[in-house]
Amino acid sequence: MRSCARSPDRGNFASPAPLPYDGAVLDERDLDILAVLQEDARATYADVARRVGLSASAVHDRVRKLEQAGVIRGYRAVVDPEAVGLYVTALIAATPFDAGQPDDLPERVAGFPEVEDCYSVAGEANYILKVRTRTTSELEDLIRRLRETAHVATRTTIALSIPFEDRPIPT
Repeated sequence: MRSCARSPDRGNFASPAPLPYDGAVLDERDLDILAVLQEDARATYADVARRVGLSASAVHDRVRKLEQAGVIRGYRAVVDPEAVGLYVTALIAATPFDAGQPDDLPERVAGFPEVEDCYSVAGEANYILKVRTRTTSELEDLIRRLRETAHVATRTTIALSIPFEDRPIPT
């Protein structure tokens, strides 16, 4: 599954394209650093160093290399959607009306602020969009706009609750 590129305002670094990396080159200390930063991205280098058994300067150097290699893609605040009035979360399966049209849905939906995530998938649909809106009426309007602008058929599933999301990546 390929994830659509996130916009610069979503916490990614504004640096040039990250260098490719091989997961096999990450040692235990790198994995420990990643675990600490996923738990608390605001931890100081000294805090991380204490928890992983390195000096603060060594942690700083490793974090910089992890950022440059694209292993660490950014830092951002995780905001409770309901705290900012986004009470409806839905998954929208999107399939082009015309199978011959260009596969450029990510570009066509990038301007929709309601679209939080976009996944290219195998199966009946071509993409799954995770969206958030204030109300079901706003969701209905979003679906209409997606159909008109992106020229896709949609199938929508509304989340009743979200037991967990944004879990840390196992290291």
